[in-house]
Amino acid sequence: MTGTPRVLVVEDEDNIAAALEYLILREGFGHDRVASGADALPRITATHPDLVLLDIMLPEVSGYEICHRIRANPMLSDVKVLMMTARGSAVERKRGLELGADGFISKPFELKDLRAEVHRLLGA
Repeated sequence: MTGTPRVLVVEDEDNIAAALEYLILREGFGHDRVASGADALPRITATHPDLVLLDIMLPEVSGYEICHRIRANPMLSDVKVLMMTARGSAVERKRGLELGADGFISKPFELKDLRAEVHRLLGA
């Protein structure tokens, strides 16, 4: 990875997206956001972010499907995926990791926990 890491937030709830964007900006990372599952994959393909903060429950296309499609595209093999869900059950965590997610965090999350995961995944 060269330059400033770029993070794409895929989150349909504005208040959560605002908190995520605040954290990303404070850490000095570049950021972008989409609010629907249908918009996520075209944006990921076009911008090739270093990390995708991916909500599972999205309008139109689920985070699971987006993660699966990212992992199915060899051009996106280096994109890290951190899945987020309000239903942080062991079953959801297992499914996300089986689909190729690099990490999983339950909402509501502590900003320090999210910050630690972002830094772990970006090696920053």
